[in-house]
Amino acid sequence: MNIHAFTTEINATFMLSVGAFLLAMLLTPLYTYFAYRYKFWKKQRTTSTLGEKLEVFTKLHANKFTRNIPTMAGVIGIVSITVITLCFNWDRAQTWLPLAALLGGGIVGLLDDIINIRGQGSGVAGLRSSFKFVMVILMSLVLGWFFYAKLGYTSVHIPFAGDIMLGVWIVPLFVLAVVSTGNAVNISDGLDGLAGGLLAVSYMVFGMIALLQGHLMIAGFCFTVVGALLSYLWFNIYPARFFMGDVGSFAFGTSLGVVAMLTNTLFLLPIVGIIFVIEAGSSLIQIIAKRFFHRRVFISAPIHHHLEAKGWPEVKVTMRFWVIACVAGFIGLLLALTGGHI
Repeated sequence: MNIHAFTTEINATFMLSVGAFLLAMLLTPLYTYFAYRYKFWKKQRTTSTLGEKLEVFTKLHANKFTRNIPTMAGVIGIVSITVITLCFNWDRAQTWLPLAALLGGGIVGLLDDIINIRGQGSGVAGLRSSFKFVMVILMSLVLGWFFYAKLGYTSVHIPFAGDIMLGVWIVPLFVLAVVSTGNAVNISDGLDGLAGGLLAVSYMVFGMIALLQGHLMIAGFCFTVVGALLSYLWFNIYPARFFMGDVGSFAFGTSLGVVAMLTNTLFLLPIVGIIFVIEAGSSLIQIIAKRFFHRRVFISAPIHHHLEAKGWPEVKVTMRFWVIACVAGFIGLLLALTGGHI
């Protein structure tokens, strides 16, 4: 490929991001109209997964829930990404799987959000965690089978060590990547702008990795997601005008796991998404400590609520987590360049 043709393809790839941003901005007033007319209000959780009262969380965010804030804004991004991908970046080998994960994860999250809006869920205000977990696993199994049987992926790359052949065992690894990433992003979506910014950084890094690998359509998909997320962040930065909801966090999270598998950079995912790992890890530690030792490790989990309880303003937590994500993203990109992924 000559330099002119390559430059043309790169420009077209980046234009997908611009297109997704503009489309999402155009769709936002439409979503806002229906969100306020039909009262898509986000309801505050009152109990944890262990059934305890969320007293610290309720106190920290009491002011936020005195006003009605719509949820399910992730639908805007999902629609924008789907339209741009189907019209300009469709490919069975490179964009079918991440788009399918985006839609599948979005459906699971949408059910949870609808129940939340209707006020069901026995204090948790949504689907039971175990039910969401099973639904995402089933979706991931189907996508993992396609990844192995139809696309022919059978190995995983370890930086500086090379490829390890897994054969059919690549499927449970795929499921683990998708389920854990979707759950981690969902847990991280607790402060205005936090999850949106972290996701934008992660997709930008994986888009650059895919671009350097020559996977232009995977890169285009990642940049499409970045464009949609930047539109969302325009309205979600503190004080948030609306929330992405589980429809957004599960959609973007599960799709990010698929992108990591398609670029064979699974072992870079915990580095690029280090904040997601810390957030999910802090919640897990808190659950284990309460269930088996009947004590708390954190004032409130996940860790962004702990830092709030320690006196950090919400914006300070968000901005510092963004900075850490950017540094981690650069490290992940460096490891991709030096560890044999490119």
